[in-house]
Amino acid sequence: MRHASIALLLLLSSPALAGAALPPERQAELMNILKQDCGSCHGLTLKGGLGPALRPDDLAGKPDALLLKTILDGRPGTPMPPWRPILTEEEAAWMVRVLKRGDAL
Repeated sequence: MRHASIALLLLLSSPALAGAALPPERQAELMNILKQDCGSCHGLTLKGGLGPALRPDDLAGKPDALLLKTILDGRPGTPMPPWRPILTEEEAAWMVRVLKRGDAL
């Protein structure tokens, strides 16, 4: 498990993942997923709903690796589904950065 956490941290800190690595069209699709799909449970303004709030203040202090794992693998026993079937780790890492910066608001 420790090796997986280290790998996730390296992935999240990679300069190649600064956002330019994803084509603008895919970034637009991911932003739509954040606003519509994530927003359907986390609130359209990401202030919370069925799922917890996803605004920068709410995510402050939460490790990026934990957020990445939650997006990709979901949370068993909760309504949070795994997005790994349709998102790559790079895309999920992009979403984490967008959420923490507040760019999805």
